[in-house]
Amino acid sequence: MRGTLIFPGSSCPGLTKKICENLGMHPADAELTQFSNGETSVRILTSVREKDVFVVQSGSPKINDTIMELLIMISACKGGSASKITAVLPYFPYSRQSKKKSHRGAITARMLANLLDVAGVKHVVTVDLHASQMQGFFKCPVDNLHAEPLIARWIRHNVPDWKEAVVVSKNAGGTKRVTSLADALKLNFGMVTTDKKRGNNIPASMTTSMIMNHLDGIERQPILDPISNQVRNNSSETENGTPASPNGHLADAQGSPRSANGTRSLSYPKSNHTRSSTTLSQSSVIDELDEEDGDDLEYNDQRAHEVIHGRLYQGHIVPDDFPSPSVSAAETDIPIDDPMTMSHASSFFAPQSHALGGSGDAAESSDEEDEVLKNPKIERMITLVGDVRGRTVFIVDDMIDKPGSWIAAAETVVKRGFAKKVYCIATHAVFGGDCLEQMQNCDCIDQIVVTNSYPIPEDTARRASKLVVLDLSFLLAEAIRRNHYGESISPLFQHVLDQ
Repeated sequence: MRGTLIFPGSSCPGLTKKICENLGMHPADAELTQFSNGETSVRILTSVREKDVFVVQSGSPKINDTIMELLIMISACKGGSASKITAVLPYFPYSRQSKKKSHRGAITARMLANLLDVAGVKHVVTVDLHASQMQGFFKCPVDNLHAEPLIARWIRHNVPDWKEAVVVSKNAGGTKRVTSLADALKLNFGMVTTDKKRGNNIPASMTTSMIMNHLDGIERQPILDPISNQVRNNSSETENGTPASPNGHLADAQGSPRSANGTRSLSYPKSNHTRSSTTLSQSSVIDELDEEDGDDLEYNDQRAHEVIHGRLYQGHIVPDDFPSPSVSAAETDIPIDDPMTMSHASSFFAPQSHALGGSGDAAESSDEEDEVLKNPKIERMITLVGDVRGRTVFIVDDMIDKPGSWIAAAETVVKRGFAKKVYCIATHAVFGGDCLEQMQNCDCIDQIVVTNSYPIPEDTARRASKLVVLDLSFLLAEAIRRNHYGESISPLFQHVLDQ
């Protein structure tokens, strides 16, 4: 392309070289060095006057040096009278810090967007921002490309029986990304969530009283008990003081539903027809089966097939008879003999509003959650919503940094959901610490599929037999070409159904 220069940053010279090969060009010359005290020095070794300049720089383990190098290169090209400067950032640094998580927190991603604008950027090209709303941080146009078409194409060509697979989100925050891929492949989807398990030292009567206090003032309508066929009030206790389960059946002291003859764990057999949506609530499933199955209902010790629970201790699934930790999640914040325990515990049922809006804390990212999962003092409950029995599972997120939440999700779908095969799929392979090694050693993970948006050392990739790296160079090269000639980039978001 005439009048175009592509400068490689130090973080991804290999990716830049592939981009230039796809465009029939050579990378432009620039000298990138550091002084003895760590300061970055940049010298542009070719004329950029009235040229369309693209600077390719991604995140890297030396993230702060990478950012300064990018800003200095942009400023040097601006000082050299370049007509337009475009920053190509396959992985946008600090993208996880795109919102305030405390009163004195910083929105670092917005600050970086302002720095790029001050340096002289006129256009930004990136891939799979952690939050798409970040595009509003920039004063210049942003092309947020997606690796989803590339991933979907790889799945269709490399995964046997992919049409019977299920796409699973490993946390509630990634459901939008998961449903997008599921819609593109016309597959069912599911979700894995983790919650703190309440301590055994809190009496059941305390839990009951907390619930009853929040129900005060609510008019209780008389309802018909489906087991005893007697009219009773719509309260949380029966006449003999036994607490009732949320669906109206009798419950024991722990809140577990039981039948009239004392059998615990009331559940229903799975309907004969197939459900296209795997996110049905348990109550809606029960209502649906009440209408369809009629007299075929029976009491058993199995949970509903669409919702499966498991115990998670130090980031791994443990058996139901595994001894609980001495200190439970509810006890880590407040001692049991604290008079304010009741007020703290009541927050589980009526969260108070927060000055920042919504609930108290911003949603944890998967990497923040990873540290909590491995806390030896906390046992968590993990829930799988969706039917994955005997199927291939695609666990999808935008990046892989720490392994805890990935391994927990994989063990859940295999050991609890009885999935056949598990693929962990992400765009950005950050792989902090020994993340790749731990995922490689996990028996429940069969393959790890990522792109080369983030630099992966060759020796590291060579040692990981489960790792599959997809090439983004063609996607980025086509985006650069279309930006240079003023063409639409909409075709880059479309799924090409090549057979």
